[in-house]
Amino acid sequence: MRLSRAEYKEIARWTEQLRPTRQCMKMLKDRFPHHSQSTLLSIFSLEYQKRTKRTMSRHHVPDVMERYYQRYLNETKVRPTAPVLLELANEVDLSPALMARIILDRFLKDMDGEMPSKTVLNSMLKEPSLIQDHILANNIYQCTINDCCYGPLVDCIKHAVGQEHEVLLRDKLMERNLSFLDENQLRTMGYDKTPDIILEVPVAVEGHIIHWIESKASFGDDHSHRTYLNEQFWSYWNSFRMCSWNAMSYISKPPTGSESCRHFLRFGPGLVIYWYGFIEELDCQRDRGILLKDCFPTDIITLCHATELEQMSESQKEDKE
Repeated sequence: MRLSRAEYKEIARWTEQLRPTRQCMKMLKDRFPHHSQSTLLSIFSLEYQKRTKRTMSRHHVPDVMERYYQRYLNETKVRPTAPVLLELANEVDLSPALMARIILDRFLKDMDGEMPSKTVLNSMLKEPSLIQDHILANNIYQCTINDCCYGPLVDCIKHAVGQEHEVLLRDKLMERNLSFLDENQLRTMGYDKTPDIILEVPVAVEGHIIHWIESKASFGDDHSHRTYLNEQFWSYWNSFRMCSWNAMSYISKPPTGSESCRHFLRFGPGLVIYWYGFIEELDCQRDRGILLKDCFPTDIITLCHATELEQMSESQKEDKE
């Protein structure tokens, strides 16, 4: 789904009043019914993470963390079965999972008299049954399952969704009988930064040569796309130079031998698929070798297809003569 920057900003402004709970996601979907749940969740997650980065420091002031902890202790004495941490997180506009981490860290300091290791902290957040205090364990669990932006459950879901879309991409390529190398194969060959897919034989999409494909199971906003460009996409493109060939002439007659080595020093131009959409104004780097799509392209031109088109064109010229 391609959104104009104005459409994106409208959704982003509306998310400012929301908390990272599943109930709030239902409100967002009711407000923007024509957008998919996945797209809205991705946009909200991006915007909420920006908000958290702006405000996180005020929650990590020692006095503030101590106040949160003492309030948790006092309220659980009065309401031992209530979701005290979840309510507190929503009240102070902090991610429930991040509030759970603050309180658990403070609890473990009380128990052991020293800073808990990250390994111990993370294992207890992932598996609250390891926490000796059952009331705290229940509160940690409530925070984890009700947070749609942070926490071990969200991390697990994001990883699974990312893997799912990479499998989908590979399936689509195999359906088209396109030969490729995936990220794992490339790493065994000694590459460090690699896209998800390298096409062994380039294709053309909308008149642009594609050597590689990157799968992003997220929405592409200004901040994330700029980060990906600087940290990933430009390094894939790297030292590619194309002289005067256009996409169709390259597919019909690719360079060979020393000519190929001279012009293709890294991976060359490629395609990024933002499966949950992107701001359409960001698709402005096509001439520099990066094409954006929100789905697997249907208009792929392969070497065989291009040869057939060229033969048909020559045949039509001969008929006219």
